[in-house]
Amino acid sequence: MMDTLTREFPLKKNWIEKALHWVTEHFDYTSYHHPNDIAYPVQGFPHVLYAGQETIPWNVLESHVGPKAGILSYDLKNKFERLKSQNPSLVNCPETCFFLPQLTILFHQETLEIKHTEPEKIFMEIDNIQPKTVSKSISPIVVKTSKDQYIQHVRNIQNHIREGDIYELNYCIAFEAAIQSISPVQLFFELQEKSPMPFASFFKCKDQCIVGASPERFIKKQGSKLIAQPIKGTIRRGKTTDEDQQLKETLRQSEKEQSENLMIVDLMRNDLARISQTGTVKVDELFGIYPFRQVYQMISTISATLRPNLSFAEIIAATFPMGSMTGAPKIKCMELIEQYENFRRGWFSGALGYIDETGNFDFSVIIRSIIIDTKAKHLFFAAGSAITYDADPAYEYDECILKASAIQEILNT
Repeated sequence: MMDTLTREFPLKKNWIEKALHWVTEHFDYTSYHHPNDIAYPVQGFPHVLYAGQETIPWNVLESHVGPKAGILSYDLKNKFERLKSQNPSLVNCPETCFFLPQLTILFHQETLEIKHTEPEKIFMEIDNIQPKTVSKSISPIVVKTSKDQYIQHVRNIQNHIREGDIYELNYCIAFEAAIQSISPVQLFFELQEKSPMPFASFFKCKDQCIVGASPERFIKKQGSKLIAQPIKGTIRRGKTTDEDQQLKETLRQSEKEQSENLMIVDLMRNDLARISQTGTVKVDELFGIYPFRQVYQMISTISATLRPNLSFAEIIAATFPMGSMTGAPKIKCMELIEQYENFRRGWFSGALGYIDETGNFDFSVIIRSIIIDTKAKHLFFAAGSAITYDADPAYEYDECILKASAIQEILNT
C-alpha cells in the first residue's frame, strides 16, 4: 500500500541530485523529468521522479493500474510498417522499456511529495547520502560521418526530392566515444546547467541511460485531447541583444524554415486524423518562435479530439515515429534514412515519457541527448536537420554541429 509524505521543502539542486543518485543505486529503472521553468506552449514536463523494478509490455499498459514510465526506440517503427534496421548499433538499446513506479517523487516550488510504502524512510535516506564525485574520462569523440560524406549524402537525398520520391528528409549524423569513467547523473546536471530544456530527462534501464535535454514534445494526451508539437526551424542565439533579435526575425521570416515546418505539420495532421473524431484536427499555432539557451526554434502546435476507447498502443501505432525526425512522406523517408545513415538510431529520435493514473500521457522526442551503456562503457549522441530541395549541404552540416555543441562541451570538460 502506497503512502504519501508531503514536506515543506524549498527545492535545492543538491537535494534533487542526491535523490537521483539514490534511486539509480537502488532501482533498475528510473525516469526523471524537469521543465526548468521554461515557457512552452501547453507547458513542458512536470517535475517528477519515478523509480521501479518491474517492467511491463508497452502494448498492454492499460491492464496495469497506476502511473507508468518508459521509452520507445525509433526502431519500433519496424512493428508498424514493413521496414528494417540493419545499420550497426552504437549502444544496443532495448526496443521498449516501460516500468511500474514503486517510488514517485513530485517536486513543487516549496514542497515535495513522496509516494512509497515507506516515504519517511526514503526521505531520510536521500537526505543523508553524500554522493561521490566521479572524474569524467572518455576517449576523444568521433564523428561517424565526415563533412564531405555528409555533403554527398545530402546531394543524393536532394536527387530523391527532385525525382519526386520525398519532399523532405531528416538526415542525422552520430558521435561516439568510449568511456573510462563517468557518472551519468553528474553528467545530467552538467547538461542542465549548460542547456536547460522543457523536456529535460534522465532515464535508466538497467545498464543503459539517457542524459537528455530535449526541446521537443512528441505527443501529449489530456482527456480526449491529443497534442503534437513538431519542431522544424533552428537558428543560433546572438551574442548581443540586437544580433539576437535580428536572428530571431531571420528565422521567423525564413521561407525555407516555414516550408520545412509546414510539411511536418501536414504530416502530423494526417497522423492525428487517423485516430481522431472527424473535423477535430486543427493547427493551434503555426511557426511559433521560442527561445532556448543556444538556439531559437520554430514550433507548431496541432491538436485533435481522440475517438473513444483507443489504447495507448493504437495511438502510438498511428503517430510513431514523429514526422519531425523522419520527413515526408514518412515511410519512404524511413527507408532512405536506413540507406544513408550509418548507425542504428535506437533510442535516439524515439520517445520518452510517462502515463499518469488517469491515462493521460506526455512524451518527448529524444534529441539533444546522450545515450550511455555503463556496462559496455560506450556512449553516443546524434544530431540532424531537415533536408529540402534547396538546402545548403554545408549549412545543414553546421546546424548539426550547433545542435550537438552543448553535449560536446560538457563531455570535453
